[in-house]
Amino acid sequence: MRAVDIIIKVRDRVELTPAEIQFFVNGIADGSIPDYQVAAWAMAVLLNGLTPRETTDLTLAMAHSGEVLDLSAYVPLAVDKHSTGGVGDKVTMVVEPIVAACGLPVAKMSGRGLGFSGGTLDKLESIPGYRTDLTRDEFIEQLKAIGIVLTGQTGTLAPADGKLYALRDVTGTVPSTPLIAASVMGKKIAAGAQAIVLDVKVGNGAFMTNLADARELSRLMVEIGRLSGRQVTALLSDMNQPLGAAVGNALEVKEALEALHGKGPADLLEHCLTVAAHMLTLGKKARNLDEGQKLAQEMITSGKAFETFRKLVNAQGGDVSYLDHPESFPVAPVIVDVFAEQSGFIAEFNARVVGETSVELGAGRAKKTDQIDHSVGFLIHKKVGDSVRPGDILFTIHAASQEAAENARGRVLSGIKMSKEKVAPLPLFYGVVQ
Repeated sequence: MRAVDIIIKVRDRVELTPAEIQFFVNGIADGSIPDYQVAAWAMAVLLNGLTPRETTDLTLAMAHSGEVLDLSAYVPLAVDKHSTGGVGDKVTMVVEPIVAACGLPVAKMSGRGLGFSGGTLDKLESIPGYRTDLTRDEFIEQLKAIGIVLTGQTGTLAPADGKLYALRDVTGTVPSTPLIAASVMGKKIAAGAQAIVLDVKVGNGAFMTNLADARELSRLMVEIGRLSGRQVTALLSDMNQPLGAAVGNALEVKEALEALHGKGPADLLEHCLTVAAHMLTLGKKARNLDEGQKLAQEMITSGKAFETFRKLVNAQGGDVSYLDHPESFPVAPVIVDVFAEQSGFIAEFNARVVGETSVELGAGRAKKTDQIDHSVGFLIHKKVGDSVRPGDILFTIHAASQEAAENARGRVLSGIKMSKEKVAPLPLFYGVVQ
């Protein structure tokens, strides 16, 4: 087989055989297929799609491109949670400690930023010393010891996806339903979790901009899970505006810490409690969602969720003094408040514009080799539906220079729309696919 022939078949909308998909994934994993051919294939998939059968074959090939963990030998039931990517989405850092504090083991391989969405690993690396490169043995030993792991993909777990993930980020091929489904579910299958809650983002700040596409992606991932013997629930959540207030890396970690103490933005707390309730229900720690939400809230109120996060950071080499003293996190040299100039109601606070601008500030990557600036980003002070008066702070910019702050100011303001009439707040969730 030749990689170019497989690229041509996808370009011409000719269905690939399982053997061709396996050949191509093996080539990604072992490096025998160069980046430029992988990028061409990914673009062809983005433009022409794959059939459900091809997508399932791709997912399983991704999962089996390396070692597949069987966690049932170490814990009775391990759960996982995955977001399809959003702006200001620091949910993992809040939900996973809540769930683990309830005695339900959480085993997660997380990702880095993709396009304009932030990555959990990039955020966690704001904590000095935090390791995101655990080996297989370290992954398992930590899960057995403290019941929670939050690391990146190892070289042995879904290695093909790790390489494809990085290429998609810088080649404009992120918003492809088959590639998203295969990436998400391939990692989940490889990491060994038996129960999975998917947080599928919908809106201008998500890779699925409309509800129909998000439902299609959700159904595809739930079906892949079923075929792989996993319990999967998908939540359709709003991403037309940033979640919470913080967008960036260190800023989001500090906001996650606030949430673990029961403080911070109300929308973030409600979102986290809902996701946690689904994980606890799926993991048989709660009989229903109401019971799950109450249990999750108890973990925050009692301080057990924060202590579990502290154990996680300590186990992975992070400096826990930063958790106790969040003022220690890096602070951007230029901090600028942007004020409203007219009265009215926020009708739109475009999440995509905020996400793309945060990348320009240095909170994300334009190229694979770019270094992250953990200190930069935004604090969003107004949400859709909020009333605004002249002089109210709309958002705060954290930038590396005055010039960068000024450029960010104009860019983000272009994504804000005002209305003289009252505007309804956006919903947090649009539905559930099981």
